[in-house]
Amino acid sequence: MKNRIIIIGGDPNSINSEIIYKVWKRLSQNEKKNIFLLASFDLIRAQYKKLGSKINLIKVKDINESHPFNCLKIVDIPLNFKDPFKVPIKNSSKYIENSLNLGHKFGLNKKTKGIINCPINKQLLKNSKKIGVTEFFASKCKIYNGSEVMMIHNKKLSVVPLTTHINIKDVPKHIKSDLIIRKVKVLEKNFRKLFKKKPKIGILGLNPHNAEFDKNSEEISSIIPSILKLKRNGINISGPLSADTTFVNNYKTYNVIIGMYHDQVLTPFKTLFHFDAINITLGLDYVRVSPDHGPAVDLIGSNKGNYLSLFRCIKFLQNLNK
Repeated sequence: MKNRIIIIGGDPNSINSEIIYKVWKRLSQNEKKNIFLLASFDLIRAQYKKLGSKINLIKVKDINESHPFNCLKIVDIPLNFKDPFKVPIKNSSKYIENSLNLGHKFGLNKKTKGIINCPINKQLLKNSKKIGVTEFFASKCKIYNGSEVMMIHNKKLSVVPLTTHINIKDVPKHIKSDLIIRKVKVLEKNFRKLFKKKPKIGILGLNPHNAEFDKNSEEISSIIPSILKLKRNGINISGPLSADTTFVNNYKTYNVIIGMYHDQVLTPFKTLFHFDAINITLGLDYVRVSPDHGPAVDLIGSNKGNYLSLFRCIKFLQNLNK
């Protein structure tokens, strides 16, 4: 029976241990029993000591073990450190790599409902200029055609950037019909699977005012032909929508808005919903979610870390397939 929820501790130099603590205190005994944390046991213990957070920790070997519900079960990943919130980059990078690899392994386990990775500074990943955690897990699942989908989800709306962690100047050359069609098909299939309904999808243009539909624009060459083909395949999709007005009110018409690049959809989405959202990767061999924010290094020790997004991640997995 799939009931294990795996939390990857993420960046050691972050608010991750703080938000894990805050969420843990708000979970019921029954909710806690199937949660496992992949992290350095010594690091988490040292961080909680420094933060003055009292929580029962227990080191376990794998996710098959059962222990008292009030203990946070940690599958230990070794890490060398002196200051628990100032771990050297070299040590952190290897630690993150080991954590994500183990998370992938447990994600494939038949007892796992899904994995949650806490925020990570992408500079700690290998080839960090080219990939984020979304692309890392896609590579582990042998997805090399860019068909994985980053979906930022709130119960009122989801948004998807067609391109993710690339520079703005490189976006236009990635706006191709084959990529749009692959992404939308993966999105539509997995949205129906997760939420038990056919999504109504809106897709934005790339240029201001859709380049007034100039014949040399990406709207004419790639986006509109993709929309027409997807409609013929039975997908409920509309566009290209104008990016400067869609998030004023029109977004309420749709379940999902697809943008051409990362900040085109994430900036207005976060303005609307703040931390009340989760990041879901669609198209992997397992369900992977993460909080929709970064490591927030500037908030370490302030007790101001917002736990809501991590809490939503856990609730999402707990309610999955109910």
